[in-house]
Amino acid sequence: MTDPSPSGVAEPAAGGRTSPRPPACGPLTGLRVLDLATLFAGPLAATLLGDYGAEVVKVEHPHRPDPSRGHGPAKDGIGLWWKLLGRNKKTMTLDLSHPGGRDVLLRLAAGADVVIENFRPGTLERWGLGWEELSAVNPRLVLARVTGFGQFGPYARRPGFGTLAEAMSGFAAMTGEPDGPPTLPPFGLADAVAALGTSYAVMAALHARTASGRGQVIDMALIEPMLTVLGPQPLWYDQLGHVQPRTGNRSANVAPRNTYRTADGSWVAVSTSAESVAERVMRLVGRPEVIDEPWFATGAGRAEHADELDAPVADWIARHDRTEVMAAFEKAEAAVAPIYDIREVMTDPQYQALGSITEVPDDELGTVRMQNVLFRLSETPGAIRWAGRPHGADTDEVLASLGLTGPEIDGLRAAGAL
Repeated sequence: MTDPSPSGVAEPAAGGRTSPRPPACGPLTGLRVLDLATLFAGPLAATLLGDYGAEVVKVEHPHRPDPSRGHGPAKDGIGLWWKLLGRNKKTMTLDLSHPGGRDVLLRLAAGADVVIENFRPGTLERWGLGWEELSAVNPRLVLARVTGFGQFGPYARRPGFGTLAEAMSGFAAMTGEPDGPPTLPPFGLADAVAALGTSYAVMAALHARTASGRGQVIDMALIEPMLTVLGPQPLWYDQLGHVQPRTGNRSANVAPRNTYRTADGSWVAVSTSAESVAERVMRLVGRPEVIDEPWFATGAGRAEHADELDAPVADWIARHDRTEVMAAFEKAEAAVAPIYDIREVMTDPQYQALGSITEVPDDELGTVRMQNVLFRLSETPGAIRWAGRPHGADTDEVLASLGLTGPEIDGLRAAGAL
């Protein structure tokens, strides 16, 4: 197998054939992760670790696989979301509530660095797999616990999903048109933000372990990372009693900032967070006189005059097709972007230059295209070694690596532990 390509996908071996098990590469090579989680934050955190070389074993119930396998569109009965979420993971089945499954999990944990789980608080403890038992077999283990509301507090035992975090964090209340209802995102925003936070927390805990020699527990609540990405909302309220209203596509902090329709029926987005950019936009659309207004010098002042700024921008853009708008804004060094759907994302030259969407060989679907690894490292790049594998595809291999014999594996399967 060759070294990974700059695009982050393992290159085919000599002769054009792809190895079903390309070697791990990246800065996390040698790190062992057990992914016990489902839907979506915990599994995505494990995916991010696997993308950069960690050996990830996805543990699923024998009869109730990760529901992400059935979420969204499927091709030939094969869930496509799982191909992304399950990439770079070996898959095995294990009933953690079964005594045999518990024993196997403890054996796996003894040789692991990280366990990621998202059961309701108390579930692992009920199975005899809580922190006390896990740390007893491996004091260096890092246990990441991802839940809706955290491990303690009045809501801890409630079922929690990303939608609830988007609602409770204040995100939905701020999103939407001023006279419209609170608006939720049509994708797993809170889960993705929590996944990024969890992978960061894992790395922080592993770094601490290099000094202490001990692992620790990570308590990640979905409702908290969303608060972070919303910026200074708590501070504004604390100091000023300010509650940010819904402003649609406008900003409460700067103007012009909106989406605008072009002459050919396309849409673009304009941002003017910097005063210099706002000046360039207003000169471009033929309204340079507003630049001299006292209120133009601050973002808050421009936001208070959004109608006055938006109207000439919208009018100018409406008289030009998107290609003309993009060229004029680029020439003026003003910030603009086309509003894409996924079809245009797949063909955009900047995404192509970065390798943001890449082709991955897959035993079930042939070649699939998906997002590449999240960032580029110059010395230790990660790679997508394979897309999500079938349910339990690697169970026997993982158990054999623990030293279990064929008859022992057959016995566990007959007993219902696998």
